[in-house]
Amino acid sequence: MSGKPVVAEDGLDKAPQSSITVANAESIPSSLNHIPFFRRTLFQILVVGICAFSAPGIWSAMNGLGVGGSQSPDLVNTANALLYAFMTVTCFLSPWLTNAVGFRWTLSLGTLGYPLYAAGLYVNNRFGSTWFVYVGAVACGISAGFFWGVEGAIATGYPEEHKRGRYIATWFTFRNFGNVIGGAISLGLNHKVNHRGQVGYQTYLGFIAIQCLGCLFALLLSNPEKVQRDDGTRIEAPRGIYWHTELREMWGLMRSKSILLLTPLFWYFGWTQAYPGTYFATYFTVRSRALGSFLGAIVGTFATWLGGILVDIHWTKKRQTRAIGTYILIALLNSATWIWAVYIQNEYRHTHPVLDWGDQAAFGRGFGVYMFERLAVGMVENYIYWCISNLSDSPGDQIRYSSLLRGIETAGVCIGFGVQAVPTSLIATASINLGLWFFALPFSYYATVGVVRRFNELDKKRDENSEVRSNGIEA
Repeated sequence: MSGKPVVAEDGLDKAPQSSITVANAESIPSSLNHIPFFRRTLFQILVVGICAFSAPGIWSAMNGLGVGGSQSPDLVNTANALLYAFMTVTCFLSPWLTNAVGFRWTLSLGTLGYPLYAAGLYVNNRFGSTWFVYVGAVACGISAGFFWGVEGAIATGYPEEHKRGRYIATWFTFRNFGNVIGGAISLGLNHKVNHRGQVGYQTYLGFIAIQCLGCLFALLLSNPEKVQRDDGTRIEAPRGIYWHTELREMWGLMRSKSILLLTPLFWYFGWTQAYPGTYFATYFTVRSRALGSFLGAIVGTFATWLGGILVDIHWTKKRQTRAIGTYILIALLNSATWIWAVYIQNEYRHTHPVLDWGDQAAFGRGFGVYMFERLAVGMVENYIYWCISNLSDSPGDQIRYSSLLRGIETAGVCIGFGVQAVPTSLIATASINLGLWFFALPFSYYATVGVVRRFNELDKKRDENSEVRSNGIEA
C-alpha cells in the first residue's frame, strides 16, 4: 500500500487502487451463486452483529437501565469515563492489532473485557464494593477499543455498495437487541419496584452469561481475503504493513477533509450518550427505567432501519437525492428533539419529579422526550457510518477510518461521562447537547455533499464503462 491516502479533487479520500479489485461483468465467476453462505458478506454481518449484541449490546442494556442499574449515578458515570478514556487509546491502536492478528482474532479479543464490567456492577450491587467496578471498567475499556475499531470496519467495508445502508442497520439491530433482551429481563424482575433505586443483582447474572459467549461467536468471522461479494468484487486488506507505514497512513487520514468534516458529528454522537442514563436514574422509578431500556432499543432499531432504507431503497432514482433528503430529516428531528429536551429539563430542575408509569400524565411527557432522543440519535448513528462506508470499499482502509472516527466518538463519550460524574446539572448537559448539534450541523452537511460528489464520480465512471462495452460489442 502507498504511504499516503489517495485524495480526490474535491478532497474526499479514496482507497488506493490496489486495495480492491472490481470484476467486469464478463469476469464474474459463473459459480457466484454457489458461494458458501459462511463466506458471503451477509454471514459476516450476522457474525459481527451477534458479537455486537453479546458485548456492547448487553453493556448498553445495563446503561439503558440508568447508569448501569445503579442507585448512585456518580459511581458508574466515573467508571464509564475511565472506561472510555482507555477505550479512546485502544480504538486508535486498533489498526495495528488488526494488521498483526487479523480481523477475526481482533474481534474475539475485543469482547473479553465486557463480562468483567458486568461482574463489577454485580459485586457492587450485591456487596457494595466499588473497586471491582473500576477494574472492570479499565479491562472493558482496553478491549472495547479494539472491538469498536474492527466491528466498524467490518460493517462498513465488507458489504456490497448497494447494500451498505441496510447491512449497517442489521449490525445496529443486533446491538440494539441487547437492549431489548436486557430491558425485557430487567422489566420482568423489577416490574413491581415503583420507586427510585437500583435494580436487583439477579439481573446481572444473565448479562454476564451472554457476554461470555461473545469471544466464541467472533471466531466464526472470515478474514476479508476469504469473503466473496455478490457483485463479483474481491475484498483485499493487506497484512504485514510496517508500523511506521501504518502511522503515516493514519496521520494522513487525520488531516483529510472527510475526517475533519465528520469529526463534529461523531463528537456530538459520543457526547450525548452520557445524558439519557443519568436523566433516567434521576427522575424515573426502577421499573420505568427497565421499560425505557426495552422500548428505547425498539425505537433505536426502527430509527437505524429507517436511516438505512432511506439511503438504500429506490424511493427516488438518484442516490444523491436520497442522501440529501435523509440528511434534512435527521437535521429537523435532532433539532426539534433537543429543543424539547431543554424545555422539559428546565421544568424538572424546579419540580424534581419521581416519574412512574402509574401517573400517566406526568410520566408520558418525560418518557416521550427520551423516546424521541433514541429515534433522533439512532438515525444519526446509521447515517455517520453510512458516510464512512462510502469513503472507501476496502476494509483495510475502513479500519483506519473507523478507528479514527470511533476514537473521536469515544473521547466525546469519555468527557461526557466525566462531566456528568462531577456532577453537572442536567439542564446544562441538555443545553450543551443542543449546542453541539447545531455546531455539527453545517459540517455534516458538507460531509454529505462530499459523499454525493463521490456518487457522481462513480456514476460517471459506470456510464463511461458501459459506453466502452457497447462500442466493443458493436465493433
